[in-house]
Amino acid sequence: MQIALGCDHGGFELKQQIISYLKKEGIEFKDFGCNDVKSCDYPDYAKVVANSVVNGECKLGILICGTGIGMSIAANKVTGVRAALCGDCFSAEATRQHNNANILCLGARVTGDGHALKIVDTFIHTDFSNDERHIRRIGLIEE
Repeated sequence: MQIALGCDHGGFELKQQIISYLKKEGIEFKDFGCNDVKSCDYPDYAKVVANSVVNGECKLGILICGTGIGMSIAANKVTGVRAALCGDCFSAEATRQHNNANILCLGARVTGDGHALKIVDTFIHTDFSNDERHIRRIGLIEE
C-alpha cells in the first residue's frame, strides 16, 4: 500500500512527523509537497494528492493544512475522492468503514502531533466494511 502525502505551509511540520511514522512502520509513501514552511496554495497540493489516489498510483492519501478544512474542500472537488476531515480516531475509523474514505485530512493547528499519528494509524489500518447499505450510500453520494 502506498500513501500519498501533501500539505501546505501550515501542515509541513506535522507532515514530517507522519513521514517518520510511515518510515518506522515500513509503509510506502509518496510525498507531493510542500517542502518547507513558506506560504503556498493548499489547493495545488490537494489536487495532486487527490489525482494520485483516483488514478490508482496511491491507495490512500493524507492532506494537512492549518485546519484541514481547506484541504478537504479542495480534495473533494476531484471526482472519485471521498476526503474526510478527522480530529479523532472514532471518526477516522468510521469514515473508512462506512464511507470508504480514501483521503484523510488533518488540521495541524488543531490536532496535536501524537494524537494526529494515532488518527493516521487508525485511518490506514481500517478497511471498508463492504456492507450493502454503505455501498448504496456511497453510490448516492457519487450520483
